[in-house]
Amino acid sequence: MNSNVLELDDIQSGVLQARPSPYAATYILFRIDDPNDGKELLRRLSLVVSSAAKPAASVLDAGLGVAISFQGMKVLGVPQSSLDSFPLEFQQGMAARADELGDTGESSPERWEKPLGTPDVHLVLAALAPDKPRLETLLARGREAYHQLPGVTAIWRQDCYSLANEKEAFGFRDGISHPAVEGSGVPGTNPNEAALKAGEFVLGYPDEMGESPDMPQPEVLGRNGTYVALRKLHQKVAAFRQFLKASSSNLEEEELLAAKMMGRWRSGAPLALCPMHDNPKLGADAKRNNNFLYYEDDKAGFKTPPGSHIRRMNPRDGIKDSGTRVNIRRMIRRGTSYGPPLPEGVLEDDGVDRGLMFVFIGASIKRQFEFVQSVWLNNGQFIAASGQKDPIAGANDGSGDLTIPRHPVRRRLQGLPQFVVTRGGEYLFMPGLRALRWLADL
Repeated sequence: MNSNVLELDDIQSGVLQARPSPYAATYILFRIDDPNDGKELLRRLSLVVSSAAKPAASVLDAGLGVAISFQGMKVLGVPQSSLDSFPLEFQQGMAARADELGDTGESSPERWEKPLGTPDVHLVLAALAPDKPRLETLLARGREAYHQLPGVTAIWRQDCYSLANEKEAFGFRDGISHPAVEGSGVPGTNPNEAALKAGEFVLGYPDEMGESPDMPQPEVLGRNGTYVALRKLHQKVAAFRQFLKASSSNLEEEELLAAKMMGRWRSGAPLALCPMHDNPKLGADAKRNNNFLYYEDDKAGFKTPPGSHIRRMNPRDGIKDSGTRVNIRRMIRRGTSYGPPLPEGVLEDDGVDRGLMFVFIGASIKRQFEFVQSVWLNNGQFIAASGQKDPIAGANDGSGDLTIPRHPVRRRLQGLPQFVVTRGGEYLFMPGLRALRWLADL
């Protein structure tokens, strides 16, 4: 067997496969009080969780995924030698890494929605389907897995969705940019970007540095697994609209300012390809809306500001002069909306919780997710703007600012408040299917 060939039949489908559009999803958190019941749950789930080897059409129909926290590993009775082989950040958990992530003030773990960030979260079950009826059918299969297991308790549930237009609460088309993973058979969305080595996202394979990163031991536990950062992010939609209105003289300026902050128009059309006006047809075209780079055409950011959200989250070739290896910071990112949209034109907060369930998937929590969060999202030093944070998702406090390059004089957007608040999160390990069975047989 070639150890560098992706063992798709052992990788959970949610790691690599694309999601349908539109879709409905549900996340359920479990506490395990009886290790035997917990192991029986994993045994049952191993029979219904889809693998990445399934044909794309069947994967897009519906799917279940399962991931386990470090506390869950301990409760299940994973040997100490195996527990010690997990990276420190996973062992500590997301709440303990709050300062590193910028989860302070309103986003601090003390204010998180319980049980997120507590030792009670042991296992997460994710279900996804193209519509609510099929999601309910899928959830019924999941319920069968934990039915009559009194030692396993569902302690939290979040229902989510992605609309047909794929727009999130702020009104921007989401989920546009995805890397290609070598050997997965799933194409990326940027034809200018070569497929990344599988080891960047799945454990047990060489990564972009030509290394095979350390993985949990024994090999059956770590191989074909990946790490997940699950975050509930509340979006202050009314505050975002108020800020745009106060910083603009008309609706046209509001839309341009929103695009400069995001790096895309709300339709999904990138500023890199249409810097002066929106192009909804381009925004909806999956073959063109991510087909761009920065260095040759927009190094200084007159089209897409270097501090804009999408350019921070993925600088592409825009910072290649610095020697930064962007390809070792890439993430598979899934974002799913929750809560009803705030009606168009409403400027006052209605008190309804709405936002995004953010999911990071990658081989290294620290090198990928935590680096992007702390260095690119919440610090502008890499773009020579050390005091600036991401204008959309950064941990701003009302004194934040954004530099918008333009002729003849740049604009300095000031007084940025915090538009996205962390409501909770967990670091999880998503095992391969053989690892699920190994855990069940402990």
